[in-house]
Amino acid sequence: MFQLSENQAQEIVDKMMTDIPYNINIMNADGIIIGSGRRERIGTVHQGAVQALSTGRMVEVWEDSRFEKKGTNEPIVIGHTRVGVIGISGNPDEVRPFCNIVRTTVSLLIEQRNSLETLAHEANRKKAFLELLLNHQGAYSQKLRKEAAPYQIDLLLKTVVLYIKHFNAEADPDKLLLRYPSFAIDEETQLLILQESGDPGPLIRELLRGQPQVLIAAGKQEASIAESYRQARSAMNILLALKPAAQVIAFENVEFLVKLSHASLAPLNTAAKLEDAVDMIETLRSFINHNCSVSHTADDLNIHRNTLQYRLKRIQALTGKDPRNLLQLFELTHGLLALYK
Repeated sequence: MFQLSENQAQEIVDKMMTDIPYNINIMNADGIIIGSGRRERIGTVHQGAVQALSTGRMVEVWEDSRFEKKGTNEPIVIGHTRVGVIGISGNPDEVRPFCNIVRTTVSLLIEQRNSLETLAHEANRKKAFLELLLNHQGAYSQKLRKEAAPYQIDLLLKTVVLYIKHFNAEADPDKLLLRYPSFAIDEETQLLILQESGDPGPLIRELLRGQPQVLIAAGKQEASIAESYRQARSAMNILLALKPAAQVIAFENVEFLVKLSHASLAPLNTAAKLEDAVDMIETLRSFINHNCSVSHTADDLNIHRNTLQYRLKRIQALTGKDPRNLLQLFELTHGLLALYK
């Protein structure tokens, strides 16, 4: 059962008393004052609250006594549970309307907090399930198949995983991520589980519509979701490393480059020497993507051919490898891929 903390109760009291000219007390489910305009009363038992909690009805006190002050005490009920009491000091006829306002405010805050906690719990549960799914090896157990069912995932079906970056959900009128099982990896990365068709092409075209910044990597159709995920993630790394003029990449088309990126072909990563030289990295990528064409690369970078030649020589000076030499360019390409493996 959720209960307001002392800090939350006192914050509500302080805010409400700026508009209500009476002392307000908030008591917990045990009748103990946890928020009050009279701080010295915090931590003491409020007898009117104890009675209100016991009867489930408002208790009105019409005369001041040693242990009670004149006023109203109304239970806070969430669902069918009495979670606390609102008390306002003063003539019951005068403070009764204010008691209703404060009680409603506190009830709404508690219900909002409960909803947020439920959402947070579901998010944590979904995250834990995703981690389990993406690290799973071997055949799926009956237990895991049952856990997958609420997410509309049938672990008996083959799956294509789409690894999506920079997707703007607000610019998606069709709410595509809600139509398929999807999981957030981080603020800019989503996984989409596609089981209905072996061809992800039509869905990818829908995802690209009106999304100039989105990047999509597709794994192959696999019996293991974890395997298709690893393929899609590796393909995305190739897309980030080389940055070709494309928003989509498929693992089956870059499988060699993925293996190349993980291969230890040299004692030193030559391309790593360019990490602090952004223009050089950009130039190397463009030179690779334009098949070593000086004119096309210069046009792509919007620089003069002589400037490009200078940069290529600068890359050679920094790395010891000449990008104009086919074999040395291959080594530089491997180094670039290795930065993103």
